[in-house]
Amino acid sequence: MSTVAEKRGFLAVLWDYLTTVDHKKIAILYLVSGGFFFLVGGIEAMLIRIQLAVPDNDFVSAGLYNELLTMHGTTMIFLAAMPLLFAFMNAVVPLQIGARDVAFPFLNSLGFWLFFFGGIFLNLSWFLGGAPDAGWTSYASLSIASDGHGIDFYVLGLQISGAGTLIAGINFLVTIINMRAPGMTYMRMPLFTWSTFVASALILFAFPPLTVGLFLMLFERMFGANFFNVAMGGNTIIWEHLFWIFGHPEVYILILPAFGIFSDIISTFSKKRLFGYAAMVFATVLIGFLGFMVWAHHMFTTGLGPTANAIFAVATMAIAVPTGVKIFNWLLTMWGGSIRFTTPMLYAVAFIPSFVAGGVTGVMLASAPADYQYHDSYFVVAHFHYVIIGGVVLGLLAGTHFYWPKMFGTMLNETLGKITFWLFLIGFHGTFFIQHFLGLMGMPRRIWKYLPNQGLDLFNMISTIGAFFMAVAVIVLIANVIITQVKNVRVGNDPWGDGRTLEWAISSPPPYYNFKQLPLVRGLDPLWIEKMEGRTEMTPAEPLGDIHMPNNSFIPFVMSLGLFIAAFGAMYQVDWRASDGAEYVWSIPVLIIGMLITIGSMAVRSMKDDHGYHIHKEDLMDDHDKGGRE
Repeated sequence: MSTVAEKRGFLAVLWDYLTTVDHKKIAILYLVSGGFFFLVGGIEAMLIRIQLAVPDNDFVSAGLYNELLTMHGTTMIFLAAMPLLFAFMNAVVPLQIGARDVAFPFLNSLGFWLFFFGGIFLNLSWFLGGAPDAGWTSYASLSIASDGHGIDFYVLGLQISGAGTLIAGINFLVTIINMRAPGMTYMRMPLFTWSTFVASALILFAFPPLTVGLFLMLFERMFGANFFNVAMGGNTIIWEHLFWIFGHPEVYILILPAFGIFSDIISTFSKKRLFGYAAMVFATVLIGFLGFMVWAHHMFTTGLGPTANAIFAVATMAIAVPTGVKIFNWLLTMWGGSIRFTTPMLYAVAFIPSFVAGGVTGVMLASAPADYQYHDSYFVVAHFHYVIIGGVVLGLLAGTHFYWPKMFGTMLNETLGKITFWLFLIGFHGTFFIQHFLGLMGMPRRIWKYLPNQGLDLFNMISTIGAFFMAVAVIVLIANVIITQVKNVRVGNDPWGDGRTLEWAISSPPPYYNFKQLPLVRGLDPLWIEKMEGRTEMTPAEPLGDIHMPNNSFIPFVMSLGLFIAAFGAMYQVDWRASDGAEYVWSIPVLIIGMLITIGSMAVRSMKDDHGYHIHKEDLMDDHDKGGRE
């Protein structure tokens, strides 16, 4: 169990990552997997923009366009943005609160593998008869009429992946509540930890409605349950309620951790304590609370009536207030600060006007009468992408550059980072700013092609050119990552030089036990306090002693694999029941085998007496915080 670095073979490293329960390695798994799905979703977006570059285009067929549109949205929200945020949560939050690990390391691993297998299952639809084609919201009236297995892949894939997300959210809640270092009160937690805490609470309450909706859709598709079939007494609008009760808090599940990343970056590179810390914390909590009271603003045109529309319109406008508080606090943090325009800081500065633009159009859409005009036009597409890309994706790119040295012990090239930033920012605004005007000119959402001479040609071409700028930016980022890791120039504990929080007090990458001795937290920005007193390390809160660590486990991988296998059996048993049975007779046995693998793994885990292991004090005295990555 020594941290002495040694060269190991590929298979040994692979086995290590398949079985790891170390939150820092799970962060890397999330980063690599989320990055892969981000590229997949980006390719789908590029194909969409190529199709819409010119009028009356036949680059892709109408059916394939619907599949691309559905998979782009589903992949980016569920399989790219969420796991990439989980990567930073795993890498940083336990360090920021002075913990040695998350509360449930085994569940942390299980959460990742469930997400991973759910995402792979969903994307296998491309090769097994066709992808989902009812939009990323998969409205019931379209879903129950969709032929083939595309929607079944959607339902089962998101069900498996969503279980992993729910597990991860619960894990972070318990970790932050129970495992803070001595002196780390709630009002001393960094903003990224606070935003992770609130986002995890949102996951706890928002994912069950989605799970219920997916189960109803599952029974509708597989057993003809008629929950959504109006002709049989069902109600198709119920799906919209269930989806958006999840779907709108989901926006805040994504944006709040990005807010936290920006808060820490702006404070670090302004060399100032975050302005109005308490106000920022309460604004974060208020956004989380109000996030559950606005879902029906997605449904103004469904006929809920003026009373319901008015209530949700007011709530939607109200949620702009705590967001505005945050914007002013970030600006006032920079005001009078000694600002360094590093790559992460450039993203943080660009985020503010970009996200404000998305927020302003959000308030416009919150007005129900106006929404009747904007609804299902490209104005909504522009608004949504200004929020998600202008907020979440800029946050992810900022976090990648900011936390890369802490995760990998190397520093991404700043020049290439700034090239990525400018290409991406220009491409983003070029792609989506113009779409506001396309929407106001009458271009509807989700259309496959449009006729020439409607005044839409030039703006669509500009939008597509902007998308290519973003694509080039991502290619430059990938090149930056490869060059950085090949050069492998190691960095110290605090490579930015102005770190204020606990993660910058230990080596980069951290040792597998994180802290040799739990740190004593004496205020907000605890490392900065120590620096002001002339120290570079944290004052320990305990004497040096043995550290208890969990053993690695292959069971989370096997448990998730069982559900992955069972999903195929569950899906194809419909064909077996509908046909003469010869071709799909294997479906029920596969379903049973998959469930037996999962339940058997759970039984093994329950009966196994695994007490972990101890790192002895003598080993810690010999180990001068060498990085834990081998």
